[in-house]
Formats: sequence, structure tokens, C-alpha cells
Amino acid sequence: MSATWKRRVAPACSADALVPELSGRTSVVGVIGSPIIHSLSPALHNAAFAALGIDWCCLAFEVADGDAARALGGMASLGIRGLSVTMPHKTAVAGLVDDSTPVALALDAVNCVIRQPDGRLLGHNTDGAGFLDSLRHDAGIDPHGMQVVVVGAGGAARAVVHALGTAGAASVVVINRDGERAARAAALAGGCGRVGTLTDIEAAGLIVNATPVGMGPGATESPLPADVLHAGHVVVDLVYHPAETNLLKAAAAAGAITLGGLGMLVHQAAHAFTRWTGLDAPVEAMRTAARAALGDTGT
Repeated sequence: MSATWKRRVAPACSADALVPELSGRTSVVGVIGSPIIHSLSPALHNAAFAALGIDWCCLAFEVADGDAARALGGMASLGIRGLSVTMPHKTAVAGLVDDSTPVALALDAVNCVIRQPDGRLLGHNTDGAGFLDSLRHDAGIDPHGMQVVVVGAGGAARAVVHALGTAGAASVVVINRDGERAARAAALAGGCGRVGTLTDIEAAGLIVNATPVGMGPGATESPLPADVLHAGHVVVDLVYHPAETNLLKAAAAAGAITLGGLGMLVHQAAHAFTRWTGLDAPVEAMRTAARAALGDTGT
């Protein structure tokens, strides 16, 4: 399983990067999505392969909306060992794989495809497990018994709500402008899930922003008013770029414990790595690669 790796300057991130000497024995995994050019998956996984010295390589594949079936067909015919799946394909892939794990079935969304020894494609979703690992390992927080508010009802929110329900949260309140979407997301937490409003934030111990507010064009915005935050909160923002969003700045100013979204990104990728290779993922090597790709030294 050993591989030879060479160091070169990666054009995407002005930092030294390890790249493998590829051969006919190299195991290939990939990430599909559209647009895919900014995906961090190749950086994370190739850093992990290099850290363990295994003959694997991760590539990014631009796959247009509606072409997921052809992409999975190509995966099978080319012998690609696994795929990460990002927008807009997670739901489509859930309906195309041969088998699904219980969490992928519950979410009706797949972000990780594993080619099994018999060639069948297994769909899994690592987002919720990645969130819980980030919370527990990066912040030392166990959500068991906590009152939680999740802002948002999209794919990331649904994965987080489901994970919190299975982790034993006392209550999982979903806040979203669309009441029907909020109700569907809250149901994924089981009996502890319900739809709520900003008034539920006061009593919550854990607040999770699972919306894109705070990144890109909305980088100057916050999904919550600063005056609802206090020192009793743990505030998690799933946005990972910028590393410190306006929500996290306001939460820190209020005395709350804060956690950004990079940890969830790294840990969900680590779960995919283990599913593909059967090996424990070198999480810190993956985290370092992610920070380098984002131009963040972590200091």
C-alpha cells in the first residue's frame, strides 16, 4: 500500500503540497459537484494519503446538474474506489446508489459513495457524524442532554438535526422562515425535535448556524441579532470561510464559547476516508491541508 510522494508548489494555494507518483496500481477517489473548482476535498484527502504513505489519489470532477447518473456509471466502469458528493447532487445520488446506510436513507442525501468489493455502490452521509466529532473533539462538548437551536432547514441543517437527535439532545429546535421546511427538518430529531422562534435561543445551551449567511456575498451579515446571545451559549457556525464570521464575533463578545465550521468539514471528510480505505484518518494532517488551502495559518 506504500506510495512515493513528491513535494511541489500547488498552484491553488501557494504552499508546498505532496502529490503522488501515479501508476496503474493507484487507487482513485474523487469529488463530484458543480461548481467544483473551489472544493477542498482533493487537498484534504491527498494530504491524508500522503501522511499515511498509501497509493491513493483524489481528483475533482465537474459534473453538471442532472448528470449524476452518468458520473456514477463512470465511477463503476473506471474502478474509482469512492466519491465525495457535493451540491447539487446529494439527493440525486441518494436515488441512484445500489445500497444506502440508514443515515443516508433518513436524510435522503448522500455525500459519500463507497464502491464495495462486489462492485455495488453504497451511499452514506458523513455530515452529521462530522459535526458531532467536531463538537466533541475540537470543542470538548457532548450534546447529550443539551437544549439546541438549529438555524436553517437545508441539507446541512437536516444532517445536524438528525445527528443531534441520535446523540441524545434534550431538545432540537429548528428556526427557519419556511415553516414546512422547518417541520420536516425538526422531525429528523425524533421526539425531541420541534419548530421554534428566536425566543427559544435564550434557554438554549447550543446554537448552530446551518445557513450560508456569513459567507460569500453575505459575509458582512449574521443570521442572528447579537442581543440574543449570552455567555451561557455554545455557538457553532458551519460556515468555515471566513474562519471567524460576524456571528462568531458577536458570540465571543457576549462571552459565549464559539466554534467555526472547518472542523465539521475535516471530520466529515475523515469519515469518508475511513469508509474508503478502512484506515483511521490522519485528522490533523487533513486540518492543516484545509487551512493551507484557505490561506489560514491557524495562528
